[in-house]
Amino acid sequence: MHVIGTVGLPGSGKGEAATVAREEGIPVVTMGDVVRQETADRGLDPAKDHGSVAQALRDENGPAAIAERSLPMIEDRLEDHDAVLVDGIRSDVEVDVFEEQFEDAFTLVSIEAPFEVRAERIDARGRDVGEGDGGEGLAARDERERGFGMDDAMDRADVVVENTDSLEAFHDRIRAIVGDESRVTETPGNEVRQP
Repeated sequence: MHVIGTVGLPGSGKGEAATVAREEGIPVVTMGDVVRQETADRGLDPAKDHGSVAQALRDENGPAAIAERSLPMIEDRLEDHDAVLVDGIRSDVEVDVFEEQFEDAFTLVSIEAPFEVRAERIDARGRDVGEGDGGEGLAARDERERGFGMDDAMDRADVVVENTDSLEAFHDRIRAIVGDESRVTETPGNEVRQP
Protein backbone atom coordinates (compact mmCIF):
# COMPACT_ATOMS: atom_id res chain seq x y z
CA MET A 1 0.00 0.00 0.00
CA HIS A 2 1.22 3.47 -0.89
CA VAL A 3 -0.63 6.78 -0.52
CA ILE A 4 1.01 9.70 -2.33
CA GLY A 5 -0.22 13.15 -1.37
CA THR A 6 0.44 16.28 -3.40
CA VAL A 7 0.62 19.80 -2.01
CA GLY A 8 1.27 23.03 -3.88
CA LEU A 9 -0.08 26.49 -4.54
CA PRO A 10 -2.62 27.06 -7.36
CA GLY A 11 -1.14 26.48 -10.81
CA SER A 12 1.89 24.59 -9.50
CA GLY A 13 1.00 21.37 -11.34
CA LYS A 14 -1.02 19.23 -8.93
CA GLY A 15 -3.62 18.47 -11.59
CA GLU A 16 -0.93 17.42 -14.05
CA ALA A 17 0.57 15.12 -11.42
CA ALA A 18 -2.88 13.56 -11.00
CA THR A 19 -3.09 13.07 -14.78
CA VAL A 20 0.23 11.20 -14.77
CA ALA A 21 -0.94 8.99 -11.87
CA ARG A 22 -4.12 8.08 -13.77
CA GLU A 23 -2.06 7.29 -16.88
CA GLU A 24 0.02 4.94 -14.71
CA GLY A 25 -3.14 3.19 -13.48
CA ILE A 26 -3.10 4.80 -10.04
CA PRO A 27 -6.48 6.08 -8.87
CA VAL A 28 -6.71 9.71 -7.74
CA VAL A 29 -8.73 11.16 -4.90
CA THR A 30 -9.08 14.90 -5.43
CA MET A 31 -9.72 16.77 -2.20
CA GLY A 32 -11.12 19.65 -4.22
CA ASP A 33 -13.93 17.34 -5.37
CA VAL A 34 -15.14 17.20 -1.77
CA VAL A 35 -15.34 20.99 -1.80
CA ARG A 36 -16.93 21.15 -5.27
CA GLN A 37 -19.61 18.67 -4.20
CA GLU A 38 -20.32 20.63 -1.02
CA THR A 39 -20.47 23.85 -3.06
CA ALA A 40 -23.03 22.32 -5.41
CA ASP A 41 -24.98 20.87 -2.45
CA ARG A 42 -25.22 24.39 -1.04
CA GLY A 43 -26.56 25.69 -4.36
CA LEU A 44 -23.48 27.83 -5.00
CA ASP A 45 -21.26 28.24 -8.06
CA PRO A 46 -18.15 26.01 -7.80
CA ALA A 47 -16.22 28.36 -10.11
CA LYS A 48 -16.79 31.37 -7.86
CA ASP A 49 -17.53 30.01 -4.39
CA HIS A 50 -15.02 27.16 -4.06
CA GLY A 51 -12.72 29.06 -1.70
CA SER A 52 -15.45 30.33 0.59
CA VAL A 53 -17.00 26.86 0.88
CA ALA A 54 -13.59 25.31 1.61
CA GLN A 55 -13.19 27.82 4.42
CA ALA A 56 -16.76 27.21 5.65
CA LEU A 57 -16.19 23.43 5.80
CA ARG A 58 -13.10 23.98 7.93
CA ASP A 59 -14.87 26.56 10.13
CA GLU A 60 -17.89 24.31 10.64
CA ASN A 61 -16.16 20.94 11.03
CA GLY A 62 -12.57 21.72 12.00
CA PRO A 63 -9.37 22.17 10.00
CA ALA A 64 -9.16 18.46 9.11
CA ALA A 65 -12.72 18.30 7.70
CA ILE A 66 -11.83 17.88 4.02
CA ALA A 67 -9.08 15.33 4.68
CA GLU A 68 -11.41 13.33 6.91
CA ARG A 69 -14.11 13.34 4.22
CA SER A 70 -11.49 12.06 1.75
CA LEU A 71 -10.43 9.04 3.85
CA PRO A 72 -13.33 6.74 2.88
CA MET A 73 -12.65 7.45 -0.81
CA ILE A 74 -8.96 6.61 -0.37
CA GLU A 75 -9.70 3.42 1.56
CA ASP A 76 -12.20 2.38 -1.12
CA ARG A 77 -9.62 2.71 -3.89
CA LEU A 78 -6.98 0.89 -1.87
CA GLU A 79 -9.22 -2.18 -1.85
CA ASP A 80 -8.43 -2.72 -5.55
CA HIS A 81 -5.12 -0.87 -5.99
CA ASP A 82 -1.68 -0.85 -4.40
CA ALA A 83 -1.36 2.93 -4.58
CA VAL A 84 -3.57 6.03 -4.51
CA LEU A 85 -2.66 9.64 -5.22
CA VAL A 86 -4.36 12.26 -3.04
CA ASP A 87 -4.52 15.50 -5.00
CA GLY A 88 -4.59 18.86 -3.29
CA ILE A 89 -3.56 18.68 0.35
CA ARG A 90 -3.84 22.19 1.76
CA SER A 91 -2.54 22.16 5.33
CA ASP A 92 -0.25 20.60 7.88
CA VAL A 93 -3.37 19.45 9.76
CA GLU A 94 -4.40 17.46 6.67
CA VAL A 95 -0.89 16.00 6.49
CA ASP A 96 -1.36 14.90 10.11
CA VAL A 97 -4.58 13.07 9.17
CA PHE A 98 -2.91 11.13 6.36
CA GLU A 99 0.27 10.38 8.32
CA GLU A 100 -1.79 9.09 11.24
CA GLN A 101 -3.98 6.96 8.97
CA PHE A 102 -1.31 5.57 6.64
CA GLU A 103 1.92 5.96 8.65
CA ASP A 104 5.02 4.98 6.62
CA ALA A 105 2.87 4.18 3.57
CA PHE A 106 2.25 7.93 3.09
CA THR A 107 4.55 10.09 0.95
CA LEU A 108 4.02 13.85 0.67
CA VAL A 109 5.15 15.51 -2.58
CA SER A 110 5.40 19.30 -2.75
CA ILE A 111 5.03 20.71 -6.26
CA GLU A 112 6.47 24.19 -6.56
CA ALA A 113 6.70 26.94 -9.17
CA PRO A 114 7.16 30.74 -9.08
CA PHE A 115 4.13 33.05 -8.95
CA GLU A 116 4.57 34.34 -12.52
CA VAL A 117 4.75 30.83 -13.97
CA ARG A 118 1.68 29.75 -12.03
CA ALA A 119 -0.25 32.87 -13.11
CA GLU A 120 0.49 32.12 -16.79
CA ARG A 121 -0.67 28.52 -16.37
CA ILE A 122 -3.90 29.54 -14.67
CA ASP A 123 -4.66 32.07 -17.41
CA ALA A 124 -3.90 29.46 -20.09
CA ARG A 125 -6.17 26.77 -18.62
CA GLY A 126 -9.09 29.19 -18.66
CA ARG A 127 -11.26 27.33 -16.14
CA ASP A 128 -10.89 29.78 -13.25
CA VAL A 129 -13.06 32.88 -12.92
CA GLY A 130 -10.75 35.87 -12.64
CA GLU A 131 -11.06 38.93 -10.46
CA GLY A 132 -12.65 40.93 -13.26
CA ASP A 133 -15.50 38.42 -13.49
CA GLY A 134 -16.23 38.17 -9.76
CA GLY A 135 -13.70 35.43 -9.02
CA GLU A 136 -10.58 35.40 -6.92
CA GLY A 137 -7.18 36.57 -8.16
CA LEU A 138 -4.10 34.37 -7.80
CA ALA A 139 -2.54 36.50 -5.04
CA ALA A 140 -5.76 36.26 -3.01
CA ARG A 141 -5.96 32.50 -3.65
CA ASP A 142 -2.35 32.08 -2.52
CA GLU A 143 -3.09 34.06 0.64
CA ARG A 144 -6.18 31.95 1.39
CA GLU A 145 -4.28 28.68 0.78
CA ARG A 146 -1.42 29.84 2.97
CA GLY A 147 -3.99 30.73 5.64
CA PHE A 148 -5.02 27.06 5.72
CA GLY A 149 -1.41 26.13 6.56
CA MET A 150 -0.12 25.23 3.11
CA ASP A 151 3.40 26.58 3.71
CA ASP A 152 3.70 24.32 6.77
CA ALA A 153 2.47 21.34 4.74
CA MET A 154 4.94 22.08 1.94
CA ASP A 155 7.75 22.30 4.48
CA ARG A 156 6.94 18.75 5.61
CA ALA A 157 7.21 17.21 2.13
CA ASP A 158 9.18 14.02 1.66
CA VAL A 159 9.92 15.03 -1.95
CA VAL A 160 9.97 18.46 -3.61
CA VAL A 161 9.46 18.81 -7.37
CA GLU A 162 10.40 22.13 -8.95
CA ASN A 163 7.95 22.47 -11.85
CA THR A 164 9.55 25.12 -14.03
CA ASP A 165 10.62 23.15 -17.12
CA SER A 166 8.58 21.61 -19.91
CA LEU A 167 5.38 19.68 -19.27
CA GLU A 168 7.09 16.54 -20.58
CA ALA A 169 9.97 16.91 -18.10
CA PHE A 170 7.49 17.42 -15.25
CA HIS A 171 5.51 14.33 -16.29
CA ASP A 172 8.73 12.30 -16.31
CA ARG A 173 9.56 13.44 -12.76
CA ILE A 174 6.09 12.58 -11.48
CA ARG A 175 6.14 9.23 -13.29
CA ALA A 176 9.40 8.41 -11.47
CA ILE A 177 7.73 9.20 -8.14
CA VAL A 178 4.41 7.41 -8.63
CA GLY A 179 6.08 4.47 -10.32
CA ASP A 180 8.18 3.73 -7.24
CA GLU A 181 5.86 1.79 -4.96
CA SER A 182 8.59 1.49 -2.33
CA ARG A 183 8.76 5.30 -1.95
CA VAL A 184 11.20 7.64 -3.56
CA THR A 185 14.75 7.43 -2.30
CA GLU A 186 16.73 8.44 -5.36
CA THR A 187 15.76 9.80 -8.75
CA PRO A 188 18.97 10.23 -10.73
CA GLY A 189 18.66 12.52 -13.70
CA ASN A 190 15.47 14.17 -12.49
CA GLU A 191 15.22 17.56 -10.89
CA VAL A 192 13.58 16.17 -7.80
CA ARG A 193 15.03 17.09 -4.46
CA GLN A 194 14.30 15.80 -1.04
CA PRO A 195 14.23 18.24 1.86
